Amino acid sequence: MFRLYHYPLSPFCRKVRLVLAEKKIEVDLVEERYWEQSSEFLRRNPAGKVPILRVDGKTMTESTPICEYLDEMHPEPKLIPSDPQHRYEVRRLVAWFDDKFHTEVTTNLLYERVHKKVTGQGFPDSKNVKAGAKKIKFHLDYMNWLLEHRRWLAGDTMTMADFAAAAQLSTLDYISDVDWNRSSVVKDWYAKIKSRPAFRGILADQIPGFPPPKHYNDLDF
Repeated sequence: MFRLYHYPLSPFCRKVRLVLAEKKIEVDLVEERYWEQSSEFLRRNPAGKVPILRVDGKTMTESTPICEYLDEMHPEPKLIPSDPQHRYEVRRLVAWFDDKFHTEVTTNLLYERVHKKVTGQGFPDSKNVKAGAKKIKFHLDYMNWLLEHRRWLAGDTMTMADFAAAAQLSTLDYISDVDWNRSSVVKDWYAKIKSRPAFRGILADQIPGFPPPKHYNDLDF
């Protein structure tokens, strides 16, 4: 039995959800208001973060170790390659999107525009929003460069790197903060991964007070 404590617009939770869905693992989703830091929640993860995965009575935290565990225990389809050089490139890009992209873009756009209001932390900081809007251009250009040389972000096959990137971008697409006209290559990549059955659950997410744009769940956007 799998149970995932998550928040719908958390890119790290989305990454785990994509892996679970791609591997056709049934999971019970429990939405967690992690910012309230309830005692029950902190018992599950003293770090006070989501995602939290419960598997056969065991608790797992941190999205990347969770995803790597799932890939080892449920190897079809394989999302982390066995070749050392290819595996390195996948892990490098996962770290890029989980760390650099998230810090420079997602935190400055999604967290400022949505999370502050949801968690009662006030209004967006315009300086942070402007910084995020500037930085996403750099990241989209970098993705464009990668995809001009590769079929997928890390190589010729879809990997965890694609899910890490798609998880971040999908949260920003929910609030219309991705300029898909900047790169047709990146847009085609996202359309391809967005069309996978694993993405259906994410496209059905709804945050009260923040309806998604019409193109959000349109596969032919």
